[in-house]
Amino acid sequence: MTTTDPDFWRDRSVLLTGHTGFKGAWLSLWLQSLGARVTGLAPATAPTEPSLYALARVGEHMAGELAIDVRDASAVQEAVRSARPDIVLHLAAQPMVRLSLRAPALTFEVNVLGTVNLLEAVRLAGESVQAVVVVTSDKCYANLPGVVRRFVEDDPLGGRDPYSSSKACAELVTAAYRESFFSAPCDGHGVDTGVCAHVATARAGNVIGGGDFGEDRLVPDIMRAHDAGRPVEVRNPDAIRPWQHVLNPLGGYLVLAQSLCGSDAHAAARAFNFGPRPEDARTVLEIVQRLDGLLADRRTRLGGGPGYELDDAAHPPEASRLELDSTAAENQLGWRPGWDLDEALVRVAAWHEAHRRGEDMRRTSLEQIAAFH
Repeated sequence: MTTTDPDFWRDRSVLLTGHTGFKGAWLSLWLQSLGARVTGLAPATAPTEPSLYALARVGEHMAGELAIDVRDASAVQEAVRSARPDIVLHLAAQPMVRLSLRAPALTFEVNVLGTVNLLEAVRLAGESVQAVVVVTSDKCYANLPGVVRRFVEDDPLGGRDPYSSSKACAELVTAAYRESFFSAPCDGHGVDTGVCAHVATARAGNVIGGGDFGEDRLVPDIMRAHDAGRPVEVRNPDAIRPWQHVLNPLGGYLVLAQSLCGSDAHAAARAFNFGPRPEDARTVLEIVQRLDGLLADRRTRLGGGPGYELDDAAHPPEASRLELDSTAAENQLGWRPGWDLDEALVRVAAWHEAHRRGEDMRRTSLEQIAAFH
């Protein structure tokens, strides 16, 4: 199995967009532990309160932080020019499905135009950039009627809600920039911009982990219900999703970036799925019940009830089953998911119990990263 290479990342200049978010904060911590020089790009305020970013003191250990919205094209271009990164990891996004129904224009602006702005900045001011990883989502795939197999990277893209559609659009945007601009200095095709960056996309979804306080996400909803002593509200308890600990795909992003800087970089410049083992695709209800059993005082299952209540609020149609085939990442990159679902749930519960006890959450988070790799 290919793992993160500390020698590769030590003193490497990295521009990470969305570093104050849940996934971005975990990735910042991991890169900091590897000795990378990480410049973060995100709005001035973390997206949640509390946040992993604040609890783990991520900002105190960044090489630099730029309070920039990815919708601001000129600011993003100046950020790439001034930071002169070797590697760009693009995680900035509007990540909520139901918020995309309330604010569709915002969702498309951040997820699509933000990706355009980032890639355009690399095209115009990214002479130092060797690799770009654009993170999208497993929801970029079109959920076609009757399709029950795991998605592979060349399946049709689509989306019936603004969030899913925006992620499919981000994939198309990235592919267009890759083929039109970033292959030229390396293979003689397309428009020669003088920038020899290799560009790939990473598709993962339904990540879980400590420090997620997001709105309308299952594990944060479970934790809030647990602390309040009430059943958790869920939309579709029988829906099957590819649950995995957040460190699994983050490790994939790092290995992908390494490959984009290696001898086989051109072959790695494509889309990759980063999903869990097939047996870790479980129902929403099972996640509720298993986390409930791991938490200290098991307060979500009150009055002999099932531990959940159906959420009757309006929400978009959802596929009953969503799974990813990660064969390409396994065969081409040597990546494998590290923690299975059992271990992931144990780590989630342990992180939140440590938080409830008032422990040092930077130390707790870094200890989990060290245990992972």
